[in-house]
Amino acid sequence: MEHRRDLPWRHTKDPYRIWLSEVILQQTRVDQGRAYWERFVAKWPTVQALAAASEAEVLKLWQGLGYYSRARNLLAGARQVVQEHYGHFPNTHAGLLKLKGVGDYTAAAIASICFGRPDAVLDGNVFRVLARVFGISTPIDSTEGRKRFRALAQELIDPANPGDHNQALMELGATVCTPRNQTCLLCPLQPQCAAFATGTIARLPVKAGTVKVRTRHFNYLHIRTDTGLYMHQRTGKDIWQGLWEPPLLETEGAVDAAGLRKALKKACLDGRWTISHPNGPVKHVLSHQVIQAVFWEVSPPSGWKAPADWRPADHARLRKLAVPRLVERWLVEQGGA
Repeated sequence: MEHRRDLPWRHTKDPYRIWLSEVILQQTRVDQGRAYWERFVAKWPTVQALAAASEAEVLKLWQGLGYYSRARNLLAGARQVVQEHYGHFPNTHAGLLKLKGVGDYTAAAIASICFGRPDAVLDGNVFRVLARVFGISTPIDSTEGRKRFRALAQELIDPANPGDHNQALMELGATVCTPRNQTCLLCPLQPQCAAFATGTIARLPVKAGTVKVRTRHFNYLHIRTDTGLYMHQRTGKDIWQGLWEPPLLETEGAVDAAGLRKALKKACLDGRWTISHPNGPVKHVLSHQVIQAVFWEVSPPSGWKAPADWRPADHARLRKLAVPRLVERWLVEQGGA
């Protein structure tokens, strides 16, 4: 215990605060996630307070973390706890799994840390430690691999201190048994480590599949108003659902001014726009997508009427809107408009 990092959520067994930390850290580095966790706890110190928040407020505070479905699920889960469980988190793995956005890993973490349940966690850090220590080459992303690692993790868990056991394994993977630049000489499991003994550390764990990365070309329309610019809220099941951005024309590939004019016509926006100059392309990398974004400064033709879902936003309004990090950086460069 004396070697663990001093993190604020390790000073509590409040399931709300543990849950919040687990959701934030799913795709986030600890140094970045800590600041978000502290802001969330300061603004919404209880699950009841979070449940009463609006989606727009939650998305705004989440801005910059990415994977915005996590934020929406967080809010939905908080409302479930309040409405269905009278503000008390379920204290079993099965009960926790019924909360919106809570998967097997998060349920096991909350159940073991907060309620002393002997439920083993499996995240990337734990997979890596187990694969190396036991020399397991079964792919961790295969059905056989998931079953094998789950059985092993459950066999190893300390039923007397399941929360500490789970956190110790995760900590070991995060700080010592890392993907690269491992510090094996500091590892307490080095004498038992099969990968260290056989020189196969770099080859473990094994993954069977590779994810195909999709490249998308975003053309944002920078349309100034008297006080700010036009913005549009993303809907549907695509990335950044519920976030705001300048009006967007997505094209199959990169386009020049003539190509943008064609895209405007295709979107039934007329082709007589004045196109001043492009800002970009700006590359923005997501887990399975690469966005190549160009911000085009444009002026509409006379008599033009904005579509109903394009909203003019002044400086004060822009500061309140939740936007993707890509758009946030551009707005900063533009001085907010």
